[in-house]
Amino acid sequence: MYDTQTHGSALDQTDIKFSARNVQVYYGDTHAIKDVDVDIADKTVTAFIGPSGCGKSTFLRCLNRMNDTIDVCRITGDIRLDGEDIYDKRVDPVQLRAKVGMVFQKPNPFPKSIYDNVAYGPKIHGLARTRADLDVIVEKALRRGAIWDEVKDRLHAPGTGLSGGQQQRLCIARAIATEPEVLLMDEPCSALDPIATAQVEELIDELRTRYSLVIVTHSMQQAARVSQKTAFFHLGNLVEFGETSQIFTNPDDPRTESYITGRIG
Repeated sequence: MYDTQTHGSALDQTDIKFSARNVQVYYGDTHAIKDVDVDIADKTVTAFIGPSGCGKSTFLRCLNRMNDTIDVCRITGDIRLDGEDIYDKRVDPVQLRAKVGMVFQKPNPFPKSIYDNVAYGPKIHGLARTRADLDVIVEKALRRGAIWDEVKDRLHAPGTGLSGGQQQRLCIARAIATEPEVLLMDEPCSALDPIATAQVEELIDELRTRYSLVIVTHSMQQAARVSQKTAFFHLGNLVEFGETSQIFTNPDDPRTESYITGRIG
């Protein structure tokens, strides 16, 4: 079992955004995630790597309670955001997801205009009192999503008419329009070409000055490029967690080394 006390660098308590202890996830009788303990830092990119089906996306979805939507899924253990238990009965998952935004593998803009894609979250969460307020929020989110200059003259065109890379940056802008504190990204570049991938990676690097980002990626090169911390999952276990440079150059666990050198995967 992975032990945060002995692996990786200890985090100052004030730097911790998410802390997870003894997290188990079951899909029916299948034990998908076992004994995960991890601290995720603020204003840092944390990458989850590992073979397909190893539990990285399942654990990512625990952080904003997306697994609540799966009837057979059961989660035990303790997951805290800024010290608050996110699975407490009093926590509204909708409010939690405004704080913990998510970007999916395949760009999924709503069948609405570019403007309405970004305005949707702030509207339902009551973040804008007037149309002028909403205009400001939409522009700010599109600027932070590094897509404003490409779409500012066609805000009322459908979001689905954009290229794949633009759609993904629109989805990132949509996710940050509600002023989240954390951004979860589940393989955000796997459907994109190399140029669009480079643009999204550059954006991730800019966003970490404002948010805690957690990215699931199949690409070890991507994890090495964009993250400061890396967690290696294998068969539902968090095998190793630490500074990205250390995980890639001098891992503690032979399973991590086998994955990174291509012997397992």
